[in-house]
Amino acid sequence: MRKTALPTDRLSETTRQKLSRFEAWLLRNGKSYQTIRSYLYTARHFLSLYPGVTHDNLMLYKCDLIDRYKPNTVNLRIRAMNCFMEFLELPDSRVLMVRLQQKPFLENVISQADYEYLKKCLLRDGKLTYYFAVRIMAATGVRISELLQIRVEDMIRGQMDLYSKGDKIRRIYFPQNVQETCLLWLQNEKRTSGSLFLNRFGNPITTNGIRDQLKVFALRYNLDPSVVHPHAFRHLFAKKFIEQCDDIALLSDILGHESIETTRIYLHKSSTEQQDLFNQIVNW
Repeated sequence: MRKTALPTDRLSETTRQKLSRFEAWLLRNGKSYQTIRSYLYTARHFLSLYPGVTHDNLMLYKCDLIDRYKPNTVNLRIRAMNCFMEFLELPDSRVLMVRLQQKPFLENVISQADYEYLKKCLLRDGKLTYYFAVRIMAATGVRISELLQIRVEDMIRGQMDLYSKGDKIRRIYFPQNVQETCLLWLQNEKRTSGSLFLNRFGNPITTNGIRDQLKVFALRYNLDPSVVHPHAFRHLFAKKFIEQCDDIALLSDILGHESIETTRIYLHKSSTEQQDLFNQIVNW
């Protein structure tokens, strides 16, 4: 569902100032640009619908969201409003998330064969920026937002530290074979510092830039676009890791999951693998 313009002109000057302070508060708390944009949109949307920030109005808003959106979107909006409540120092008004029923299979996971084919095509066509982006995502399990934080200096060290809420540190390790080939590429590019992934203008690549290019490559190389997206390579990493090492707690730490229950989905097979296995077993 596309976002529509909100009636900001109907908001009072006091409300607009409150939103401006909320934006500054989010910045001070280290929220990303996309998160700030999403949270401001949600707070503005709520304030355009309800006259006051009360628990009853929050519950009405939650019901309205459930009627209109999928559970994941509902929870994103609830998370934004709970953050707004924290900003307003109204923690007792927090709203519970809706329960998500986890599917017993993985969807949109790129196969090992398609991953190898994609790498081969990117290397053949000289698309080294995207070759290494795909390879690093599949070899480390980083999210796309984390991928774009990698600097040349991190690759030289062979590791990168990510800081999350509560001053928690998560360390990303670059496998030696990935590091060595990436450093050769950087040497040929005569680059010793700065963002690892740059666009053709020499500026850091954006998340949308990578997503859009992956769609282009999927069509160019006759791959299923539904499995050629940044998160698909994170899925591939997790599946391959759990096949080689059954330490799910370690995988949870590597992926940066807050709960090990989130990581358990990688114990499941993909829907395609389930169907293939089913066809092998059921012969009556």
